[in-house]
Amino acid sequence: MTGRERWLAVLNGEKPDRIPMDYWATGEASQKLCEHMGCDLETALARLHVDHPASVGGRYVGPPPPEGQDIWGLERRQVSYGSGVYSEVVGDPPLARFGSVEEIEAGYRWPSPDDWDYSHLPAAVQALRDRPVRGGGSEPFLLYKLLRGEAQAFVDLIENPEIVHYCLGRLFDLAYQETLRVFESIPGVVMITYVAEDVGAQTGLMYSPAQIREFLHPGMKRMMDLTHQHGSFVFHHTDGAVRDILPDLIALGIDVLNPVQWRCAGMEREGLKRDFGAQIVFHGGVDNQYTLPFGTVEEVRSEVRDNYRILGEGGGYILAPCHNIQAVGPAENVVAMYEAGYEYGWQ
Repeated sequence: MTGRERWLAVLNGEKPDRIPMDYWATGEASQKLCEHMGCDLETALARLHVDHPASVGGRYVGPPPPEGQDIWGLERRQVSYGSGVYSEVVGDPPLARFGSVEEIEAGYRWPSPDDWDYSHLPAAVQALRDRPVRGGGSEPFLLYKLLRGEAQAFVDLIENPEIVHYCLGRLFDLAYQETLRVFESIPGVVMITYVAEDVGAQTGLMYSPAQIREFLHPGMKRMMDLTHQHGSFVFHHTDGAVRDILPDLIALGIDVLNPVQWRCAGMEREGLKRDFGAQIVFHGGVDNQYTLPFGTVEEVRSEVRDNYRILGEGGGYILAPCHNIQAVGPAENVVAMYEAGYEYGWQ
């Protein structure tokens, strides 16, 4: 089977020749892996038999942003944390100065769907016939927190709900149009669509279930319906302890749950598989808090076996790290994960 066929079999509840595997990592972790294996990343993933999706999207052709800012008016700086460099927002958030919807409407330019061009996509996907293709999606509250400031965004949920509804409405509308244009540009090609929002922390939800249902779920439902209407599967990403909201997410229409951080409270693999395994596919599950960065090679291999035994029982599992592999861990553990995944994954 090709990687695309393998993913598609799992997504359709069918039996692939072997369990597919995906790769998520920081740039520094990928560089470390390449140095360890003595090749470029594409070659490394091929050697490790990774069925890595290709991502497609529009090209920005809108008005050039002011110098030092991105298209949202955010100022960014590359910040090193020793083991990795991340693009962080600095300076004042562009929506922080506004106190009402009216002020935002008068003083802020939202990007337009017409700021992106999709004419290159039909030619671009010709080389991707054997790979799963990811396109479109949404994650608006993550961006809202950057635009308003992290603390103010949480305050807004209680004190300024009208601002939250207005801004998320604009962000969901933009995501909807971008996703629709991807689907229309390359009909039938996109297999997974990333409808995401981080709502979990280590021990529980970051927001109340009522807030999640009020502010996020209506827009997410609209995105999921669009995705299904165009023959794509909803790939839902949310970190942390999110078991309490999983029934709602399944009712909305998620098809895949990522990243399955099973060390978080309530996210034990056995319970997730027992209660939700007949309804969704699990993606991830190889622990990135202890096992990959600090465990031994044998602990990594043992965890892969456990994931196949638990999350993969009867199908419905795609092996991957539970979020981006970090450079703090040894490359040997990354190789061990995929070598074990390939060795044990044949059905």
